Amino acid sequence: MHTPAGFRPAHALPERLDEGAHAFAFSEGRLVVIDADPHPVIPDFAGVRGLAEHTALHYLGELDGRPCVAVALPPLAELPTGWQASGLRALFLRLPDPMLSLAARALQIVEFDATHRFCGRCGTATAARDGERARECPACRLVVYPRVAPAMMVLVIRGREVLLARAPRFPAGMYSALAGFVEPGETIEDCVRREVREEVGIDVDRIAYFASQPWAFPHSLMIAFTAHYAGGELVPDQEEIADAKWFALDALPSLPSPVSIARHLIDATVARLAAESPEVVR
Repeated sequence: MHTPAGFRPAHALPERLDEGAHAFAFSEGRLVVIDADPHPVIPDFAGVRGLAEHTALHYLGELDGRPCVAVALPPLAELPTGWQASGLRALFLRLPDPMLSLAARALQIVEFDATHRFCGRCGTATAARDGERARECPACRLVVYPRVAPAMMVLVIRGREVLLARAPRFPAGMYSALAGFVEPGETIEDCVRREVREEVGIDVDRIAYFASQPWAFPHSLMIAFTAHYAGGELVPDQEEIADAKWFALDALPSLPSPVSIARHLIDATVARLAAESPEVVR
């Protein structure tokens, strides 16, 4: 999920919103789509407006010149025939990539609005702040912004092997790169070293940035790296990591969805290593 090439972000809602605007509407955290063959469709504002008369609209910007808004529908809103509410994960590979990316952005914005209605310092009701996407307390002037939690992901390399692990929640047989959240006062590189040591007991060096990806589950920014094995014995912690193994490039297990940065990281790294030693992968 990357920002679409034709998207121009903005936060100030136009005085008059185009009826044809893409409306990313959420019913209890699930995205409302029109069930169409072969792919679901995001409804336009004209179709959603009646369901969202008394709820806040959040302007996202324009996609290829077409306005986009996000809105959380009332809990009892009845969807029209042929419409359904679906979790974003269920829409992977079904919703076009630009729509999926904007839906993830929209989800984070409506969740921020719903969970910051009152000041965390004094309890006063907050209000949307003019000029930026934030909420402000009128009593103590505390300003809060949408939460973004930075998290590292790292694929560890040892010669012509890569380290993959599986969490207890993963589907059977699926492995992925290691990941973990950054702690206060920690650099992202410090986080890589700490998380690898905590989760599988080894040390790494030669940490190199790969790419980043916003991940709306619930409000993460995944920052992906490669690193090289620098010593230690592989010992999964058994709490967050059910199993971890070194895999040869030509014997990889089941991997995460192609939508995820984990899959891009693994595929790109394996392709690079194979190109450096083509005889390894036949």
